[in-house]
Amino acid sequence: MIVEAMTPADRATVLEIAALTGQQVDLDAELAKTWASLQVARAAPGAPASAVLLTWSVADELHVINVATHPNARRRGAARALLSEALAGAIRDRKRLVLLEVRRSNLAAISLYRSLGFSIHLVRRGYYADNSEDAIEMKLCIDPNTGQIALGHDEAEVD
Repeated sequence: MIVEAMTPADRATVLEIAALTGQQVDLDAELAKTWASLQVARAAPGAPASAVLLTWSVADELHVINVATHPNARRRGAARALLSEALAGAIRDRKRLVLLEVRRSNLAAISLYRSLGFSIHLVRRGYYADNSEDAIEMKLCIDPNTGQIALGHDEAEVD
């Protein structure tokens, strides 16, 4: 998997991935933010984007805002590649915390995040406006001096 910054040529594909996965993203607004980063994963050089990752870099934290994989490209490592590259960047940039929110029902994503070292920080009851589904807030702590990922433990229970 090749991970690189989104280019203008990726725009239509990124919007298609967002639509197919039920996500809304205002690309122009995100691209205008100096703290935002849009990365794509491709199966091969020059191939269309198969997944997209939007992150915000805020002080000593990295916020994972959106991860989406084209439905036809799932289970092929695109999201893992994007997140692994983002975590490597967080370590390089001496971030101390990586945060994200995920729908309680998105068990595949929760499993992926756990495999990368994330733990459950808290549950936001009724968080999503479209169906009042809970959000699971997950975090990954990094020692900014050593770059070591700290072993986390769940701070909240998920039924």
